Amino acid sequence: MDPLVSLVAASLAFVGTHFALSHPLRAPLVKAVGENGFRGLYSLVALATFVWMVMAFRSAGPGSFHLWNGMGETMWIIATVVMLLASVLLAGSFMGNPALPAPGAEKLAEKEPHGVFHVTRHPMMWSFALWAATHILLLPSPRQLVLAGSLGFLALVGAHMQDRKKEVLMGEAWAHWEARTSYWPRFGGLLKAGALAWIGGVVIWLAATYGHIHANGIPAGIWRWF
Repeated sequence: MDPLVSLVAASLAFVGTHFALSHPLRAPLVKAVGENGFRGLYSLVALATFVWMVMAFRSAGPGSFHLWNGMGETMWIIATVVMLLASVLLAGSFMGNPALPAPGAEKLAEKEPHGVFHVTRHPMMWSFALWAATHILLLPSPRQLVLAGSLGFLALVGAHMQDRKKEVLMGEAWAHWEARTSYWPRFGGLLKAGALAWIGGVVIWLAATYGHIHANGIPAGIWRWF
């Protein structure tokens, strides 16, 4: 199979199984194998399809066709700043997030927005979407458009579908949370993100961009200039 075709197939499988297992297939599978069994199955399918995506992505190679030249210094500066913001959103998303499957989620949803939730009620999903956008911005090759585009699509559409699911599961608590938060990011809210989110975000940002050198051979973030 052509590597790019394989990447498209892997991406469809990754996104499709996420949606299917998170929504129409979740209830019958939980009934059949229990909550822990479902989580194990979900993780196994996600890991298998993601590994397939990564392998197909590497096999496809960088190619010579790009929609535009994204490697200029201005593009790198923009991408570096955007990835810092995405890292802060990711770090803050683990702090009192009612969307995470944890006990007491309803009580968290009834509280006033805090931290990165002043930006969006889906900080983790938007961090993934911003990651996808920066990669497409810098290297708009066919394989990047497929991989990053799929992950960005999954993050943003998945966030919207998560709202619909939480409205059913959590009722008034989630409706209350939705009324006080935004799906679309309001980046001015990062001023209220809090010290822990910023510290954690900077650590993630520095580590991920440094690791980029060893994973892909391309210096990213501030390491590009040091």
